[in-house]
Amino acid sequence: MTRNESYASYADLTVKVGLNLQPGQRLLIIGPLANGGVSLEAAPLVRHVAASAYQAGAPLVEAIWGDEPMQLTRFASARRETLTQYSTWLPKALVEHVDAGHAMLSIYANDPDLLEHEPPEDVGALQQAVSFAVRPFRELISSNRTNWAVVAAPAAGWAAKMFPALPPDARMARLWDEISRLCRLDRPDPIAAWNVHLESLAARAAYLNAKQYTTLKYSGPGTDLTLGLPAGHVWVSGRTASRAGEPFTANLPTEEVFTIAHREVVEGTVRSTKPLSYGGTLIEGFGLRFERGRVVSLAAERGESVLRQLVDTDEGAARLGEVALVPHSSPVSQSGLLFYNTLFDENAASHVALGAAYKFTISGGDAMDDAQFEGAGGNRSAVHVDFMIGSGELDVDGVGRNGTVEPLMRRGEWAVASV
Repeated sequence: MTRNESYASYADLTVKVGLNLQPGQRLLIIGPLANGGVSLEAAPLVRHVAASAYQAGAPLVEAIWGDEPMQLTRFASARRETLTQYSTWLPKALVEHVDAGHAMLSIYANDPDLLEHEPPEDVGALQQAVSFAVRPFRELISSNRTNWAVVAAPAAGWAAKMFPALPPDARMARLWDEISRLCRLDRPDPIAAWNVHLESLAARAAYLNAKQYTTLKYSGPGTDLTLGLPAGHVWVSGRTASRAGEPFTANLPTEEVFTIAHREVVEGTVRSTKPLSYGGTLIEGFGLRFERGRVVSLAAERGESVLRQLVDTDEGAARLGEVALVPHSSPVSQSGLLFYNTLFDENAASHVALGAAYKFTISGGDAMDDAQFEGAGGNRSAVHVDFMIGSGELDVDGVGRNGTVEPLMRRGEWAVASV
């Protein structure tokens, strides 16, 4: 299969399985919002997605473009105090698009080390400005107001970070091969393969929903954590539904089942097992200690100041909003690769997220106002940042309503092999 043919297959998978785009829906394509939009390097994939979307009945496909060298120019040339400023029109445009029921696609093709040489306080200031500006948009997405998806495209900086030992002309091809394989494009019928995989994840979520554990207990190197689950929590698999009732798959690839963490009931310590790429910088070797749901101390081998600024973004940024379980045997994990990209790395390991919870992960959450949601245990924040805590040494137990303790994971694998 040529690169052009594989991009066309990937675009069809994105439109039909990821977005499940409906006739009459417009499609807006963006990228990391700190960068202003989708990388110019992703243009070949964007064009294939547009063609597939039009074939699916979209009346209009638009892309908002971002340029990483231009972002570096801002850090080099703009006055430092202006880094807290963000677009006045983009957040409004995003909200209007989602409110109208149109589809949203994020394509990530970015250099994880883009801002590694910039002052951490400046990087943190920019990230906070972006988080506050686009919070209304992210809250709509977190309640599945419309169908949305996140995929990735190969880019030179990302490929160089992952495969520095390869010749420059081989890096992009290798990265695309990995993206393609992990998105099941190497199967005879990728869409059929995805449907089988999504059914398996749905069965796992149904099993956990029937259990309705009150607490999860984590044990592993550097991790001794007790995490509460609110009453009425809902485990969600790769496929979910928009407010209009249309099923879609928000992440390609996806290997997780996830739910909501109780914002007040997190105790103990947790240690990251993979670096976190956040806003063009890497945070590595970090640990957090929680008391009554809040981070009370943290340390990192690299990027500690950026992590502190993340946790200090607002009151909810120091609390957990999401908990996700991923077996160590997932295809992403078994690749043996570190992607420096949350879309992939979170599907290699169990993880949690600092910041906002998804309202659809608690029964009736979509109908709750903010006060009701927080009262039910949901966390609200301008940020939502996943970080990985799973490994082949992690054990997870579920505590039932009657206090019984059941093994959920042992050495990173499901304790109940099939459901």
